[in-house]
Amino acid sequence: MKKVAMLLILLVSTQVMAQSEKEALPYYEIPNHSENYTAGTVTSRMLDGLGFRYYWATEGLRNEDLAYKPSETGRSSAETIEHILGLSNFILSSISEQGERTKQTELTFEEKRKQTLLNFKKASDILRVMDDVSKFDNDRFPFWNIINGPIADALWHTGQVVMLRRASGNPFNSKVSVFSGKLKE
Repeated sequence: MKKVAMLLILLVSTQVMAQSEKEALPYYEIPNHSENYTAGTVTSRMLDGLGFRYYWATEGLRNEDLAYKPSETGRSSAETIEHILGLSNFILSSISEQGERTKQTELTFEEKRKQTLLNFKKASDILRVMDDVSKFDNDRFPFWNIINGPIADALWHTGQVVMLRRASGNPFNSKVSVFSGKLKE
């Protein structure tokens, strides 16, 4: 009886710790919105929406989901996730010196997921306090290109991850409300 009780306690505590780790990642829920509309707060909110969608698009992916590839010439879910990590690195490094320099292919799926979410959060936090994002213009491209380039591309590819997981038999959590940025009760 003691062994059963100990096993039960161990299982419950492991589940609670695993749940706490998941919730510790940014974008389990979308953060509260800013009180003011500026170029920075609007772009920050775009990244928050992206982070929330990415969190739930990648939550609970199985190895078979990551390996799923719709065709020989298409990307697998794992390859798409790696590409989104690269986009998140580019977004963050375009507005700060905090871009992740780790070779992406050396990371596990969970590490890539975490780093991508952290990159979106760091970039959002930087932008949220900016009134004028033109300070991020450089000699190669204006900040506009960050919006219509890697931010829009990451949104596009996050949608692909949702589609690929559905096709591999593991649909997106139906309790996720992308409108409210929370789980439905």
